[in-house]
This record gives sequence, structure tokens and C-alpha cells, in this order.
Amino acid sequence: MKHIPIVLFFLITSFVFSQEEKQSFTLQDAIDYALENNRTAKNAALDIEAAEQQKWETTATGLPQISADVSYQNFLKQQVSVIPAEFFGGNPGEFAEVVFGTKQSTTATVTLNQKIFDGSYLVALQSAKVFLEISKNAKEKTDLEIRKAVINAYGNVLLAEESIVILKRNIAVLEKNLNDVTKIYENGLEEEESVEQIQITLSGVKSSLNNTNRLKDLAYQMLNLTIGKDVNSTTELLDSLESLTSQNIVLNLLETNEDINSTIDYRIAENDKSAKSLLVKLEKSKALPTVNAFLNGGYSAFDDKFVFANTDTKWFGSSLFGVNISIPIFSSGMRSAATQRAKINLQKAEETLTETEQKIKLEIAAAKSDYQFAIEDYDNKKDNLALAERIEKKNQIKFFEGIGSSFELQQAQTQLYAAQNDLLQTMLEIINKKAALETVLNQI
Repeated sequence: MKHIPIVLFFLITSFVFSQEEKQSFTLQDAIDYALENNRTAKNAALDIEAAEQQKWETTATGLPQISADVSYQNFLKQQVSVIPAEFFGGNPGEFAEVVFGTKQSTTATVTLNQKIFDGSYLVALQSAKVFLEISKNAKEKTDLEIRKAVINAYGNVLLAEESIVILKRNIAVLEKNLNDVTKIYENGLEEEESVEQIQITLSGVKSSLNNTNRLKDLAYQMLNLTIGKDVNSTTELLDSLESLTSQNIVLNLLETNEDINSTIDYRIAENDKSAKSLLVKLEKSKALPTVNAFLNGGYSAFDDKFVFANTDTKWFGSSLFGVNISIPIFSSGMRSAATQRAKINLQKAEETLTETEQKIKLEIAAAKSDYQFAIEDYDNKKDNLALAERIEKKNQIKFFEGIGSSFELQQAQTQLYAAQNDLLQTMLEIINKKAALETVLNQI
């Protein structure tokens, strides 16, 4: 008995934990959550941070650079020099062996380097800005694609949930029919084939239900993965397929005047053109002179023993200022070839930009057409479902009144189930096609 409180504690804790894990989302909630927690979105945001750091890294190369150097030398065997002996009063033609310098030495210097002029540095500053813009556009493109993926995944879950409801309702009707027909057959008023026909239909619908249940689990896992949750976490959807369908029928969207220049794909192509243009400038800048200046100062100490840590050691100071000018003169046509190659790549980028503009126009037209068809098809499928329901109901009445065959009833039921599925699919198509149109228009 003394273990019961402990067991209850763990049960309650487990229940509370599971309750905390469950999250509920409207479609917009799921999109907002994904834009913050989707792994691809996070990486795109990190790319922007990396681009900002790279921009400063590039800028800093043109600012003063200070470095320090400390060196210690100890000759294990000092070099011997030979000089004429007559310098020391010796005989002409003879040589004296001497050793210059001390056995040990230490030098400490501090150097300041500064670019005065470098054409490639100016291009690099512009390139860093373009690279940052590329990263921001890539993040925007990623967010648009993630939004569309969330809408698709959310819709697939709702489709599975709604399909299960309809399949269960169909099974209930079929089971009642089977029960009624079985009784009629047992009374000798109906053929066995009628019972078997309904059994076949019922078996097929039950199989579809089992498969849809499995697909529902996969759809939830895909949604969790898309929004950035653990795939096995519990997620509840607050929107319904019908409500989202009505919300996503926006006919004004078909009349939208597209601004190609504002679309993300066009801006990305423009980024590529800008980058290629800067590469042309970079190759041209290599023909310009570069000017760098430096200033250093240091102290050195010399002795035959290691006395450099002593406070009374004598240190000798020195300083130096210098300017270096490097002038490219002749490269055997290498720089010219590199510049021409960069210009060719720029021409290719310009052609790609023009092609991208035309492709975007075509994509927008196709997306509008698909969206309009989805809306029209939805209205058509609603009418078809109403007809299929009336036909199935009439065949049920005719069958149980003995003036219709079980085969005709089965055909009517199969037609009804297909109409139900078609309507659900068109509802999902409206949601997905609108998301696709908004993505290509860069409108959310």
C-alpha cells in the first residue's frame, strides 16, 4: 500500500506532461509556428546572421590592423665570419676568424598596417552588401515555400479526418442495409447474391477506412515535421476543411495585377546579375595600383646568457614607417581574359533575368488558371455529389421495394463514394492552388 502514492504521482505527472505536449493550431497559427521553428527557416535566418558577420569581416579588412610579434633566438653554435687579419694589425694575406653578435637575443615588435587604396577592397564592400541581400531574399523565398508546405500538410490532415467521418457514415449505412437484406434473405424474399453484393461493398469501404486511418497518422507526422515539432507529438487542428475552403475562395485574387519586379524569384535573379556585375568590376580593379602603409616599433635585447627577464637588462628601441605601392604592369593578357570571362558571365546573368521574368509571367498565368479551375470544379463537384446522393437514395428505395437489383444499388453507392471523395479533393485543391498563386505572386 505504501507504494500507491508513488504510482499515483507518476500517473498524474505523466498525464499532466502529455497534456502540456498537446498543442492546438489554426492554419495561421501553424504557419506562424513553422516560420519560427521549422529547421529550414532557422537555417535561413542563420544565413542572414552569417552574411551580416561576413559584411563586417570584409569591411574590417580595410581598417587598421595591429599585430604583435615576440621572437627569441639562441644560437646553439654561432656562425663564424672570416675577415682580413690586417684589420687587426695582422699580416697581409692572412685571415682572422671572428664571431659577430651575441649568442642569445629577444625582439618584441608591434606593427600597424593600413590600406590606403585597393580597388578590390571597394568591390568587396559592395559584394558584401549584395551577399547580405541575397541571404535576405533566400530567407523570404524559404518562408514562402514553408508557408505553402504548411498549408498543404494542414489540408492533408483535414482531408484525412473528413474522409474518416464520411467513411464511417457510409459503413453505418451499409451495415444497416446488410442487416436488413440478410433478414429479407433469411425469409426467402431475396437472393443470396444481394447479401454478397453489399458485403463486397462494405468490405471495400472498411479497407478504405483502415488505409485512411494510416494515412491520417502519416499526415499528422508530416505536419509536425513541417512546422518544426517532433513528428510523434500530439497536434490538434482547429480549422475545418469546409471553413478553410470558403475562406480561400477569393475571386479578387484572380484580378490581381502582377508586379514581376516585386516577386522573390525576380529579385533573386537580379541579385545574381548584381553579383556578376561586381565580378567584372573586381577583374578590372586588378589592373589598378594598390597602396598600403605600415608603422612598427619594437625593442630588442642581446646577451650571451638568458637575462631577458631581468629588470636591469638593456633594451634597444627601434621604429619604422613605410609605404608600399604595387603597380600591375604586364600580365601576358591574363587580366584581360579574366575580365572578358566575367563580362560573358554577366551577359548570361542578364539573359537569365529576362528568362526569369518571362517564366514568372507564365507561372502566374498558370497559377491563376489552376486556381480558377479549382473553384469551378468545386461547384461542379458539389452538384455531382447532390445528384449522386439522390441517385443512391432512389436505388435504395427501389431495391428494398423489390423493383431494383443489388448490382444497381452497388453501382449507385460506388458512384456516391467517388463523388464524396472528389468533393473533398476539390476542397483541398482550392486551398493548395490559392497558396500556390499567393506564393508566385509573393502575396501572403
